[in-house]
Amino acid sequence: MTSHTTGHTTGQTTGDLTSGPVLLDVSDGVATITLNRPEAMNSLDITTKEILVEVVRQVSEDPAVRCVVLTGTGRAFCTGQDLKEHINLLETGGSDQLFTTVEKHYNPIVSAIMSMDKPVIAAVNGVAAGAGASLAMACDLRVVADTAGFNLAFAGVALSCDTGASISLPLLVGRAKAIELLYFPRTVPATEALELGLATRVVSPDDLPGEVASLAARLAAGPTRAYGAMRRSVTYAAGHDTDEALDFERQMMNSTGATEDHRAAVAAFVAKEKPVFTGR
Repeated sequence: MTSHTTGHTTGQTTGDLTSGPVLLDVSDGVATITLNRPEAMNSLDITTKEILVEVVRQVSEDPAVRCVVLTGTGRAFCTGQDLKEHINLLETGGSDQLFTTVEKHYNPIVSAIMSMDKPVIAAVNGVAAGAGASLAMACDLRVVADTAGFNLAFAGVALSCDTGASISLPLLVGRAKAIELLYFPRTVPATEALELGLATRVVSPDDLPGEVASLAARLAAGPTRAYGAMRRSVTYAAGHDTDEALDFERQMMNSTGATEDHRAAVAAFVAKEKPVFTGR
């Protein structure tokens, strides 16, 4: 068991800090990444995005991490781009920073989330808007407080969608509904989000931490390599033809068939015992 919390304000991974715009706690195989700018509704300024890129990559590569949880502090999950900083950059000629943030920050963050070989849960504690909604949609499962909601807010500020929304949203709700939600931004309440497929489960705010902890613990105790192969296969199939998708499935099946977890699970099945997975 490992347990540490990381928060930083310089863009460099330090350690054992409990403050800063991004927090990281790793305990019993579960890495919890917390956006920690409650006064700004966990909006994403450049510093926060730089740290988030590092932290997501860190947990992706950490063999001790077998499940990842993404959440926020305060009233919001994440409201996307920090518009106060955005306006300041527009007014002060900081266009280089402003118009390279997708390639430098948003794309690397969501790519690392979607491609990592371990399950990812979004614990949506409050509103998820713009890139914040996109981040939640990039996760495998979204456990949503019944007071929360999703808002694809991009059109409201005359911008296209980013952070993988063009990939994740149609997969979750279908193309027609995705276009509607993008063209006509509104806050989709938790109950409707569940009906549409944006939410996996809806619980009370008081029950959210326990529900997420239980789900994360179950996934962290499972066959991590198999989960990773499944999520990668599903993502791959969405953008490739049948033959390519089937070949990728073959590769993932061969890869997982060579794992210690597979051998142990088969032996446990024959012995009529419950398998114990190590994530290897």
